[in-house]
Amino acid sequence: MEMLRTIARAWKIPDIRKKIIFTLLMLLIFRLGSNIPVPGIDRSILDEVFSGDMGLLSLFDLFSGGAFSNFTIFALSITPYITASIIFQLLTIAIPSLEALAREGTEGRKKIAQYTRYLTVVLAFIQAIGLAVGLFRDAVPDKSFFNISVIVLVLSAGTAFLMWLGEQINENGIGNGISLIIFGGIVARAPRAIHTTWLSYNAGEVGLFSILLFILFALVVVVGIVLVQQGQRKIPVQYAKRVVGRKMYGGQSTHIPMKVNQAGVIPVIFAISLLQFPLTITYFIPGTGFSEFITKWLSPAGNPGVWVYALFNIILIMFFTYFYTAVTFNPMDVANNMKANGGFIPGIRPGRSTVEYLNKVMTRITFVGAIFLAAVATMPTLIQEFSALKIGFGGTSLLIAVGVALDTMKQLETQMVMRNYQGFLK
Repeated sequence: MEMLRTIARAWKIPDIRKKIIFTLLMLLIFRLGSNIPVPGIDRSILDEVFSGDMGLLSLFDLFSGGAFSNFTIFALSITPYITASIIFQLLTIAIPSLEALAREGTEGRKKIAQYTRYLTVVLAFIQAIGLAVGLFRDAVPDKSFFNISVIVLVLSAGTAFLMWLGEQINENGIGNGISLIIFGGIVARAPRAIHTTWLSYNAGEVGLFSILLFILFALVVVVGIVLVQQGQRKIPVQYAKRVVGRKMYGGQSTHIPMKVNQAGVIPVIFAISLLQFPLTITYFIPGTGFSEFITKWLSPAGNPGVWVYALFNIILIMFFTYFYTAVTFNPMDVANNMKANGGFIPGIRPGRSTVEYLNKVMTRITFVGAIFLAAVATMPTLIQEFSALKIGFGGTSLLIAVGVALDTMKQLETQMVMRNYQGFLK
């Protein structure tokens, strides 16, 4: 309720209202473009291609809000940009020159962002060629060079436009533009899911108790996501007093916020990508021994495949959670920065002891975050497999949607706090 009041107050302030309206208009443009089909595609054949389980392709369809399965101008969505961002994030650690560039501050980050845009266009172009002459080749009646070129250019331009759209939201709107585009695609699938559930209820396939149980479970999961996403361990830091000339510096106390879920939703995406890859291969070679083996032993719809899939999903998510946390949080750098500025953790010696302490704390809280991510990503699969309720419910969708909503509300709250309004996020 307090959140709604804060939004109502924000709406009364002209500059914030303009930002909200601008953000909504950009998302509206995204949704309109998601319904404009790519020219030169046979829609009937396309429907047959996506009639069954799509495996890894369902993840692309999730990020695109259904634009991928409908093969619209935004079919590639923003996934090439996400891939390019992750690649540069990893290269920044591996390549010293990029690491030095990242430490140059605003100008360095701008340069890396520019490189990321270039790589995004290249990846979009490569993926567009793969779709036009590979995956969707049967849905392209005219395989002339001109027609293929038009399809590739339209898909690549769609991704470039979405990237620009996200940057416009960052500059003139509220929230992270790229995240909001993904959020818009996920939320756009909700009306269709509700309609499908309603039809199943009318047909007697799903009972009222199952629907209420599902709603209760979804609410519990959302509350859990909020608690974990907001959860953090505050490491106290004390800065020693220093006298420079006639002035005294330091002496204040602060803290290092260590998030329980430092890796976000990235580990879930990595785990799904690896697990769904064999299923995606069976999509191209149906009826073979390999296809039957994967369906039985490594598919959420197989028996005992559902248990094997769930086990591997948990293991991979926990592994990638620790891996990505180690990539994004470097205790050595934190300890060196504190030491250089005269800071120390009370009761812990600066230097190696501080690094070991930060490692120990991060290892413990990352374990909680990894278990949480594994539970949210795995439980919906088991529930749908062993219950009569067949609703498109994904832990990944909820994680992304709730995380983006929290981040956007935090930015809106910051705007309100600057105007002396009490926020709703404590």
